[in-house]
Amino acid sequence: MKLWYQSMSRQTEWGGYPRVLREILDRVRDPDTEIHVAGITEIGGTGDQFRYLEYLETGEVLKNVHRAVREGFDAFLIGNIADPGLHAAREIADIPVLGLCESAMHMACMMGANFSFVTINEKFTPRIIENVARYGLRERFVGANRMRIERITDLGPGFDNPEAQARILAQFNEAARKNTEAGAEVVIAAGGVVMALLAHAGVYETEDGVPILNGITNLVKLGEAAVKLNRIMGGRFTSKKCVYAPPPPDQIETFRKFYGADIYPTVKAP
Repeated sequence: MKLWYQSMSRQTEWGGYPRVLREILDRVRDPDTEIHVAGITEIGGTGDQFRYLEYLETGEVLKNVHRAVREGFDAFLIGNIADPGLHAAREIADIPVLGLCESAMHMACMMGANFSFVTINEKFTPRIIENVARYGLRERFVGANRMRIERITDLGPGFDNPEAQARILAQFNEAARKNTEAGAEVVIAAGGVVMALLAHAGVYETEDGVPILNGITNLVKLGEAAVKLNRIMGGRFTSKKCVYAPPPPDQIETFRKFYGADIYPTVKAP
């Protein structure tokens, strides 16, 4: 099984995060699963809390969906809490495409009666909460409290600098405590880098014993499950009715003339 794990981080700008991410993926994958990790290389990779910057970076994500399909990957995993490009990627691909946020929220609903987020900063928070409504989970959502990491690349030193790690974890624990005091039964760290940092520090529950869902581990294991289900279902895991339907064969040649010959690689011209 081959999984494509798409990070939204420029790998040279986040300290020990790429190394720790690789360690987590290798630790949790099944023995016969290969995971290719791709970061952002064309533009950005350091500021996706801002919507315009996320938009610019998402173009590379969708290019990589095309590449993953062409190269025979079995699933595409978007390892960013905003799920950038998720719906477009499902329209492109005939393999399962899973997002970090959607996967985490649905799993959290099986772990407890409700869930909450610890977000990175004030700017990031609305973008994540919007996903709650998008995925139809408002009634299960307790709320979000935030850390105060205004420059998100400041999370990078937490992987190698004990003092930086302690400061970041203290902020996380304070926000998580507010969530559990509000009645949250599961806490989700709203950021792949924070998820990796918590795993690196061996933190899997809040200070008062509430589970912290590791979204990275969850994404990999659900990705593996989706591949297996896709095989059992004869390649019908992703519905191609309406929302995720690609252009029909009788239109694809016209679109390729104006948008490029490599768009929608799964659609064959008549």
